[in-house]
Amino acid sequence: MTEVNRIVVGRSVAARVEGRGRVRAIKQAIQERIGSEAYRLGERLPSERQLCLEFDTARVTLHEILMQLEAEGLIYREERRGWFVSPARFVYDPQSRGHFTAAALRQGRVPNTQVIDKALVRPPARVRQLLDVPPDTDMACIRRVRSIDGRAVLYVEHYFQADLFPGLFQCDLSVSLTELYRDVYGFHYGRMTYQITPTAVGDAAAAALRVAAGSPALLVTRVNHGLDNSIRDCDLEYWRHDAILIEVDAPGG
Repeated sequence: MTEVNRIVVGRSVAARVEGRGRVRAIKQAIQERIGSEAYRLGERLPSERQLCLEFDTARVTLHEILMQLEAEGLIYREERRGWFVSPARFVYDPQSRGHFTAAALRQGRVPNTQVIDKALVRPPARVRQLLDVPPDTDMACIRRVRSIDGRAVLYVEHYFQADLFPGLFQCDLSVSLTELYRDVYGFHYGRMTYQITPTAVGDAAAAALRVAAGSPALLVTRVNHGLDNSIRDCDLEYWRHDAILIEVDAPGG
């Protein structure tokens, strides 16, 4: 290696070291502002342009820092709205029989459920397989988005056979469907089967959660059985991955 090449390589290494130090410094500054509540929970951060000017850094460097903070659960992004300080994660216990609203209230949060639409549809292949129905079967589908403290965290598609619950579409579907089935139809759930997998959101879930299509999410698939062990319905729950903490308290023995 010539002297000139050694100088070029040396400067390149020095620049990388300085760059990493700068990333750490900017990241620490934003973390401290969140910790001191200069940026409050749920509050929108200054725009990326403003932060670039303030920290005298390139947009690509700032975006790397914000992505790191998002991965650590400190901030989150909403499509076309910017970056926000993350509130505490919602604690979700798949074994709990309590519904979303009750669980959120127990955690001191403010829940909300909005019905997107309700219709008879030809369900996707995954749902047909889960519910063991023929390909040409139409099913009822209720699509809802659920929020905590004003932040959309969950998009749900609920599939069931319409003839099992006649007139359900005329009910208030923003309430707990578990309680609605129990109180109006006298139906009680038996066991439930869960599958939890990482996924990427499609257009419908992305619009509801205010994220870009293809953003990471956690898919909780729940198949609900009656007391006679018959399969009755299923839910496809798309959670913002940065908004949920799954906690299971398994008994000993």
